[in-house]
Amino acid sequence: MAGTLYLIPVPLGPSAPQDSLTPGVLATIRPLSHFVVEQAKTARAFLKAAGTDKPLQELELKELNEHTKTNALNDLLAPLRAGLDIGLLSEAGCPAVADPGANLVALAQQENIRVVPLIGPSSLLLALMASGLNGQRFAFQGYLPAKEAERTTALRNLESESRKWSQTQIFIETPYRNRAMFDAILNACQPGTRLTVATDLTQPREMVRTQTIMNWKKQTPPDIERRPTVFLLLA
Repeated sequence: MAGTLYLIPVPLGPSAPQDSLTPGVLATIRPLSHFVVEQAKTARAFLKAAGTDKPLQELELKELNEHTKTNALNDLLAPLRAGLDIGLLSEAGCPAVADPGANLVALAQQENIRVVPLIGPSSLLLALMASGLNGQRFAFQGYLPAKEAERTTALRNLESESRKWSQTQIFIETPYRNRAMFDAILNACQPGTRLTVATDLTQPREMVRTQTIMNWKKQTPPDIERRPTVFLLLA
């Protein structure tokens, strides 16, 4: 019998696991001894705070991130094939969503290995919940192009799709480029399009604000530079 791949959510910022994870999730984490993580250092800090049945130095942590070669994924599943359970962690939020862990989950599904998603914070859904935009029809677009011309084209295409289908468009950006993205949205989109900026979700400085493009232009730009932010728009 193969083991189970548990998808373990991680808090969205520097807060205790108990603040955003249920007792049931924490109880599932504690007996695990094998983990696939984005960064071993931050994963150990999370596991220490969450609590484990074994000492941290006895846990096996293998990294899966943007530097991991595709041919290395096969070895990461070895404990599962041997009947051992594995916990998959992202750096923040839910693993396998805008996260390299999706590749490991895909391989597990191909091999009919049981995959169990655990309950925890998702910045995308939290932002959508608080936005006041269409929560019945929405699409997550990941990262948009970094180059200005390509980004402008992408934004206008997303706005057109949003208008056509009444669909909320959700996307993210590398935190140090948040202000550039915000300015690009204001320049590319129509005055009546609604834009939500959701920053530092679940953290003390959390901000979720929805305004039309026209109204955003009348205000002082929000303080979002180098802070985790989700953007949502609805034309």
